[in-house]
Amino acid sequence: MSEAESPIRKAPGHEVTVEDVRQLMGASTPHFALQLRNRIARLISGLPEDHPARIEGEREIARLRALGLLGEFRGAPHEDGLQPLPSLSADGPGPSSVPLDDS
Repeated sequence: MSEAESPIRKAPGHEVTVEDVRQLMGASTPHFALQLRNRIARLISGLPEDHPARIEGEREIARLRALGLLGEFRGAPHEDGLQPLPSLSADGPGPSSVPLDDS
């Protein structure tokens, strides 16, 4: 997956919709979560704060950030012996000093 955008969404005059955001969020995984987060952020960057697509996009950006940095559970969460999939979590492989907030 790349961070390249669909020519349709980049076309002059294309109005960003909630459906555009939902198409990007699709079946996100820890491996691609941060790339998807960046694509959604670019997509909604010019929208007013109260625009439905921006609201949906910001909610999804927060979810993707957590997914990309903390991983996800396979199976039912909190089962004995199940650990989050290794993304960038502090306990797993990868950078251990990645903050969850933007500071």
